[in-house]
Amino acid sequence: MQFYNNSHPYYCGIDLHARSLYVCILDDQGDTVLHKNISAKPKALLQLLEPYIGNIIVGVECMHCWYWVADWCEDNHIDFVLGHALYMKAIHGGKAKNDKIDSFKIAKLLKGGNFPVAYHYPRAMRATRDLMRRRMHIVRHGAQLKAHIKNTGSQYNHPPNALNLRYLGAREKMRNRFTDASVQASIDLDLNLIDTFNKELARVEWHIKKHAKQHKATDFHILKSISGVGDILALTILYEIGDIKRFESVQRFASYSRLIKCKAESAGKTYGTQGNKIGNAHLKWAFSEAAILYLRNNDCAKEYIKTLEKRMPKSKALSALAHKLGRSIYYMLKNQAVFDEAKFMRA
Repeated sequence: MQFYNNSHPYYCGIDLHARSLYVCILDDQGDTVLHKNISAKPKALLQLLEPYIGNIIVGVECMHCWYWVADWCEDNHIDFVLGHALYMKAIHGGKAKNDKIDSFKIAKLLKGGNFPVAYHYPRAMRATRDLMRRRMHIVRHGAQLKAHIKNTGSQYNHPPNALNLRYLGAREKMRNRFTDASVQASIDLDLNLIDTFNKELARVEWHIKKHAKQHKATDFHILKSISGVGDILALTILYEIGDIKRFESVQRFASYSRLIKCKAESAGKTYGTQGNKIGNAHLKWAFSEAAILYLRNNDCAKEYIKTLEKRMPKSKALSALAHKLGRSIYYMLKNQAVFDEAKFMRA
């Protein structure tokens, strides 16, 4: 966890909402200078903060509508810091909780050096990253549709088939499988949605690849040098990391990627784990998938997994391989070097 502890003449805490902002400004003595509820409009915010520009830091909690505030602060040369929502527990405690109190607590955390910092992703690549995440959501929905088709066959005791519904020819073979018209209509609905998803996803993937070559073409090709890592995994890792230089060490990167095990200890005793959901879920998925795909047609990697399985279950062995790949990717991007499998296996 990192805290913002720079000094400023004024500290502004904003409790964000889609249609309103509750703004609290404290001076360097901790006295309240301004406490006001305004509409969520750039003009209204500018009128409020204009006298303090150059001497103020603005802090908000990470929630769905922080983008425009961060961009507005950048355009108006105002220092901005984003608060980590899971660490900002101080604003959720207390007998009373409302927008006025929350904005005051945010400002207090800023002034006291206890404001937990989250990374505010730069606007140049942010929209493409969000599009990549949206693509993943649609892909998972498509997987649910395919699973429903398979389950319906089992439901009516149809013999199992090896059709891969990813392909158009396989989907066409499912068009007349069921004698009941309503069941077949349900299957056709799934198939039609999958057809539409595939067409739209192809366009989205082309769009993202085009932008990746404009944003970080070298990093994209470095990531694809790993055996088993294709376009989608490379794009996911590329856009979720953003700038590798923002991580001071490989340990911080591994923690951010959910590749380490969290411990809860007190008085020399271990009480299990906590904080396992803190970090980037998309990177966790990408590295786990990369570990599985790396094992395909790779005898050296399979031998390495067998060695690990002598000391731990297979699930933990795969997690260890994902951790190892994550650390390698950190150094690959930092040093701008392609994947060296011989060096990777030696390490």
